[in-house]
Amino acid sequence: MKNATLRQLKLFECVARHLSFTRAANEMHLSQPAVSTQVKELERHAGLPLFEQLGRRVYLTRAGTEMLHYSRTIIQQFREAEEAMLLLRGDTGGTLNIAVISAGDYFIPRLLAEFARRHPGVGLNLTVHNRTELLHRLADNLIDLAIMGRPPEQIDVVSEPFSPHPYVIVASPSHRLARTRGIPKAVIAREQFVVRERGSDTRNAMTLAFGRWNATLDIRMEITSTETIKQAVIAGLGVSFLSAHTVALERQVGNLTILDVEGFPMLLHWNVVHRKNKRLPPVASAFKNFLMGEGATLIEEITHFGTVPGARSHRENRRRARAEASPTAAAGASVPMHRAGTVEPRGGGTRKARG
Repeated sequence: MKNATLRQLKLFECVARHLSFTRAANEMHLSQPAVSTQVKELERHAGLPLFEQLGRRVYLTRAGTEMLHYSRTIIQQFREAEEAMLLLRGDTGGTLNIAVISAGDYFIPRLLAEFARRHPGVGLNLTVHNRTELLHRLADNLIDLAIMGRPPEQIDVVSEPFSPHPYVIVASPSHRLARTRGIPKAVIAREQFVVRERGSDTRNAMTLAFGRWNATLDIRMEITSTETIKQAVIAGLGVSFLSAHTVALERQVGNLTILDVEGFPMLLHWNVVHRKNKRLPPVASAFKNFLMGEGATLIEEITHFGTVPGARSHRENRRRARAEASPTAAAGASVPMHRAGTVEPRGGGTRKARG
């Protein structure tokens, strides 16, 4: 193995990740024969076949599985060394490799854009996954940071909460309960639900939220796509339990409303997660600090959903500042109010006051 090259390891890792020489060639901007030649050369250095082909499908051999583990470790260490040298030279460079659970893709691009604005030299590599896929990437050390709700128990990680994560019950504005206040949980539990799949962060949070009512919930549809769930609810196929951060646009345009259910919003947290013994590259450490310091405020402004009863968002503070400077500009502006002990969504559907 002493004559193997980093290029060969990178090409092998790409083929192993896709289990396809063609897709690896496309990603690496090479011809398929060139990729095959380099992988065969690596196999010659290893003295063992790394792939086997059965029909049209490519599989890793046992030796290939071992080689994949060490290849990823070597590639990661080279990247860390490069970024450490950049840091020592005073350069603001490196690539941030981050993965997010699917509900987080409604705000994470905006956070990355703000981070990149402050650090012009960084590269960004973002992938979006369901929980199972994200945990695989975390376990295989393919990412620096993961943004998710419930931290994994089967992987030794460091997990730090950086922002509240509210879950709500959403419905079509024409739903019979859309204008009802203080809906008992027992009442909403009798509705038909359109929900995320078992094992997802959202479904796990729903199980926690409904407790003893879970066994009797009427699950009309189980769907792996949050976007499809929202369309089903808009069409009147049922209500749903979703992250409040995924429905900001639909609330603003009036396609969805948040039902006023007792005990909701249910507040959990967004967590930034990485392997416990991982030496974070400087750019990953910088982004983690950015999330811990400003993530909650920026997410609230992006999603228009407040999570601290009685507190004003930065958006509202700026509006009030403008109003003080120019009273006529703010005429008729309304200020979201919070009930004691709960959380009110900003921009939600109209509700009747208690009579």
